[in-house]
Formats: sequence, structure tokens, C-alpha cells
Amino acid sequence: MNFIYTNIKWIMVIAGLLTCSMIFAVFAPEAALISMFGETLTEPLAQIIVRSWGFLIFLMGTLLIYGAYNPEYRNLTLVIAGISKLAFITIIVIYGPQYIEKSTITIILDSVLVITFMTYLIKLKNVNEQIKNT
Repeated sequence: MNFIYTNIKWIMVIAGLLTCSMIFAVFAPEAALISMFGETLTEPLAQIIVRSWGFLIFLMGTLLIYGAYNPEYRNLTLVIAGISKLAFITIIVIYGPQYIEKSTITIILDSVLVITFMTYLIKLKNVNEQIKNT
């Protein structure tokens, strides 16, 4: 727990850079779908949706990097990015169990990041309570 607390900046930077890698969906939506789910959609609307999805994920990554370097926004950043990652995991599990095998790495990584973000926020709360009580 202390490792996460003392290294959250670099954890956020690395998580942000990994998350930003989904920018490739903006430029190669079919390749993104194949790499994430093993399938592709060829309809014009799907191309727009996938590009938008990739850009929104990229924004989550930039938000994590921004929060890493701006501690006053760190908690909000971790909550928003954590909820986004948790929503993705939940949607895959509920609505796309056939894609779990192909998305295993992403699901595991996002799960680890959600747990890491929650661990940091809990530790921060405990540290703040200790400071308040002294």
C-alpha cells in the first residue's frame, strides 16, 4: 500500500501512457476492434463510433497524466479514470462475455489499475484522518 501511495505519480503516468495508446483507434478503427475483440465492424457508423471511443479513451489517458503532475486534481482524475475503466470491464462482462478471452489483457490491466487507484484513495483518506487526529 505504501508503494502505491509513494509512487502514484509514476503509476498514473504509466497508466496514462498505456491508456493513450488507444489513440490508434482514431486512425485504424478496424485494427483496434480486431486487436481488442477479434472482430471488426465495417459500417460507416461503426467507424465513427469506434474512432470516438478511441479518442475518449485517449482523453482518459491524458487526464491521468495531467493528474499525475497536478496533485490538486489527482483524486478527481483517479475517480473519473477508475469509473471509466470499471464501466468498460462491467460492460464486457455483462454484454460481451464472448469477447472476454480476446480482451483478457485489457480487462486484467484495467482491473489492476482500478484496484490501485482505489488503494491509493483509501490510503490517502487514512493519512488525512491521521493528520487530522494529531
